Amino acid sequence: MVTIWLQLGGVVAFTLATLVLGRAIRHTPTKDAAVRLSRVSHAFFWGAMVAPEFLGVVWPGLTHFDALLGLPSLPAPVARWVVGVPLLLLGVFFTSASTRALRNLGAGLMAFKLTQRVVDAQVYERVRNPMSLGAYLQFIAVSLLAGSSYLLLATLLAYIPAHAFNLRYFEELELSARYGASYDAYRRRVPFLLPRLSRTN
Repeated sequence: MVTIWLQLGGVVAFTLATLVLGRAIRHTPTKDAAVRLSRVSHAFFWGAMVAPEFLGVVWPGLTHFDALLGLPSLPAPVARWVVGVPLLLLGVFFTSASTRALRNLGAGLMAFKLTQRVVDAQVYERVRNPMSLGAYLQFIAVSLLAGSSYLLLATLLAYIPAHAFNLRYFEELELSARYGASYDAYRRRVPFLLPRLSRTN
């Protein structure tokens, strides 16, 4: 139960941090402030959101959450694998493609090294947040493959909404403060989270 409280508490802490950081970037929309606040946001993400999730893999283990909470596990194991495996592969594609693009085109590395320019080519031509999309798909897939009702509900009702809120309320303004008109133009022409099939002009 401790891990569950850490996971849910982490989502709350990350959401509260997003509110504070979002207000801060609106108050001081400068490049220097954006860089500082972005590092704080990333620290909250890794510490409050990711670390408790990885802890759950070890303790109590992905297949034990439902028993701890008295929840029924997800039914239809064959159907879960038929859906879960393609979602997992698609998620890995989006995260790996976005990581390569950020490194090669933006001189950045995920949340560890901030990009030096707007990345608007390769997978970023079709969706503004392919790395986040990939992570969401992987979390859903792992929940299905583990057969965990808790993990699926936590992903759909807590993790994804909290992270998407961060993208909208803080990160987009932070990127706008760092890159100005070039990012604003990119944001207007490329979808937020659902990839478009055709390339933008």
